[in-house]
Amino acid sequence: MSAQQRITELRKELDRLNHAYYVENSPLASDYDYDMMMKELEKLESEHPEFDDPLSPSHRVGSDITKGFTQVAHVRPMLSLGNTYSVEEVDDWIRRCNDLLGNLEGLKSVPIVGEMKFDGTSISLIYENGRLVRAVTRGDGEKGDDVTENVKTIRSIPLVLQGSGYPQSFEIRGEIVLPWKAFDRLNEERAFNEEPLFANPRNAAAGTLKMQNSAEVSRRGLDAYFYYLISDELPADNHYDNMIAARSWGFKVSNLMTLMDSIEEVDSFITRLDQERKELPVATDGLVFKVNSLRQQLNLGYTSKSPRWAIAYKFSAERALTCLRFVSFEVGRMGVITPVANLEPVLLSGTIVKRASLHNEDIVKTLGIHEHDMLYVEKGGEIIPKITGVDEAAREEGAMPIKFVTHCPDCGTSLVRIPGEAAWLCPNKYGCRPQIIGRLEHYVGRHAMDIDGVGEENAALLYDAGLVRNIADFYILQASDLEQLDRIGPRSAQRILEGAEKSKSVSFDRVVYALSIPFVGETVAKKLAKGTRDIDTLMGMSRDELVAIDDIGPRIADAVIEYFSVESNREIINRLREYGLQMSLPEEEESEKSDLLAGKTIVISGVFARHSREEYKEMIERNGGKNSGSISKKTSFVLAGDNMGPAKLEKAKSLGVPVINEDRFLEMLTE
Repeated sequence: MSAQQRITELRKELDRLNHAYYVENSPLASDYDYDMMMKELEKLESEHPEFDDPLSPSHRVGSDITKGFTQVAHVRPMLSLGNTYSVEEVDDWIRRCNDLLGNLEGLKSVPIVGEMKFDGTSISLIYENGRLVRAVTRGDGEKGDDVTENVKTIRSIPLVLQGSGYPQSFEIRGEIVLPWKAFDRLNEERAFNEEPLFANPRNAAAGTLKMQNSAEVSRRGLDAYFYYLISDELPADNHYDNMIAARSWGFKVSNLMTLMDSIEEVDSFITRLDQERKELPVATDGLVFKVNSLRQQLNLGYTSKSPRWAIAYKFSAERALTCLRFVSFEVGRMGVITPVANLEPVLLSGTIVKRASLHNEDIVKTLGIHEHDMLYVEKGGEIIPKITGVDEAAREEGAMPIKFVTHCPDCGTSLVRIPGEAAWLCPNKYGCRPQIIGRLEHYVGRHAMDIDGVGEENAALLYDAGLVRNIADFYILQASDLEQLDRIGPRSAQRILEGAEKSKSVSFDRVVYALSIPFVGETVAKKLAKGTRDIDTLMGMSRDELVAIDDIGPRIADAVIEYFSVESNREIINRLREYGLQMSLPEEEESEKSDLLAGKTIVISGVFARHSREEYKEMIERNGGKNSGSISKKTSFVLAGDNMGPAKLEKAKSLGVPVINEDRFLEMLTE
């Protein structure tokens, strides 16, 4: 068999396995077998670049460099749907369709298709000759952003169609979603890295699809469902059969799509799906009903904003009542004690909720929670589980109110209250196991030193085995020591050692962030690094000198001084220096600075096409400007991307603050 034949064979088989795994949810091969086929394909493609194909399954991992998005006009506008929260209004819509079409066509009942309304971000895909050629976001409905390279990384989207009978050229519309499991994993990473959490999978999906790094898009695990086919050569004269055909070509079309003939069937569909949706792997916020016949759709036509032949029904926010098993008190990396309600498992928005943070002592008291209370839990749009109330009528007789602990649940140290806050913390920073392990885990995190192979469990494993007692110990690990531990084999050990070695090239500001200095997140770490230039200057600064750095207040200054006053911390810094970590900023950064934005305070809002929000923040700082998170009279202008919050836009208008787009901003930097 020739190399070209083998490459073609491997691509077809990997496409088949991808479809089975990501669309049909029925894996046909082990992870190992799949990986071996992929490695063989990648090897053959590298040896024979003349046979490269941009739609090869080997390219789904994406690139760490994605060009800025260009705007593309939709062939047909992507209109929004009229929506309602009322079953009665859905019934009225069906009656109107029946009345109008009945008069035109002499019909008694109009067939209606019911579908799930997936809660993500809309997408339009263009296929020609069975191959994906373009993917465009909804944008303003008339035009959107070309996100083809990012969409190629979504494994449930066919790059090359299977089967036959598809039009030579067609458009298919759907929804890009982030499954619950991927969403929870992403928010866990962001929480650990002290980044703002995504409020819901919709925001996360939209933000991910517009990232400049398609490799990161691939890593996040987006999915896609499709619900509308457009072409001059459709296989059928009705919506339902067209979507069944699209499914046979490899598209993910929901199995819950149903064809109905009466109002009674539609009402029953709403009742049934309101329950079944809770077990779906992705977020949904309602149902969509469409007139099935394409001819009837044309007869009904459109309003200026939406089609008359379709309507969306929105579900109300989910709420459940479940029993409190007990309240646990957990110690964070900085010693803060967080009360957590451990619940009898309850299904909410597609996930089983077993735990919900109670945040602090004041919230526990405000809710008035007693032992084994029946608690109301909500997710709604904000997907982090939240305790919203207590069913006091169901309270057990003699149940005692929950009392906040007075001593650290791990090391037994007396807790101290943070002045002016509701939080209690354990002051035993360097002897409390959860705090030490938390700092180890933070140090190896993706936004810090990015040492692969060390997660929460392995950090605890390394600490308990005595191999890593502080962050400097990562650089004296030996493969032989690691391989003796449970869950760490030769390959995992090698990943950890390679990650530690690679981390020696991580920039100085990320080293500062990785140290776990209280109140020093990513942004503050960058300020400190740029304001001091090297670790020795940072360690030797006085309170007044630190406060003189932009955005460094007395609380941060005191935390920095306290951290470096501890001899063991200074010893760790010296060890890290000896192991070759970056302890200063490179000199060439100075030449990139300017004062183009000196004296300007800028607020960033929305999603951007050309650069990420963090990249824009760095540009502002590098050119002498100051970033701010809120709009005030002192704001010089707002740098606005897509989906800018309406509240911020209104506030900017009321205060007369200019709002500019990213093209104008980039022009400012080159003028």
